[in-house]
Amino acid sequence: MEELTKTEEKIMQVLWDINKGFVKDIIEHLANEPKPPYTTISSVVRILESKGFVGHNAYGKNHEYFPLISKSEYRKTNFKNLIKNYFDGSVECLLSFMVKEEKLSEAEIKSLKDIINKN
Repeated sequence: MEELTKTEEKIMQVLWDINKGFVKDIIEHLANEPKPPYTTISSVVRILESKGFVGHNAYGKNHEYFPLISKSEYRKTNFKNLIKNYFDGSVECLLSFMVKEEKLSEAEIKSLKDIINKN
């Protein structure tokens, strides 16, 4: 699965939240102020469609877009790439980093231990 740009990911986040919508709906749900131009978002959605992330239903000249890839599917792939590219494929390195750099509380560390012990 191809990695998304930051802009593509923002649009996918909206589509995952609203399930389906027209370009105007996507723009309406974007947090950016000022809102990006319609043509920009339309172009990005078409790129997402060419990458296989988005499909559409046509109603005359209007297209209603919907995600073809679930958020959890993308998250799983992205997370595996993060571990592989930044932590040498080691979950242990990732957890060590989290504990050292994120200053986890005792409760968070206990919760992680509980999760590990359950699995």
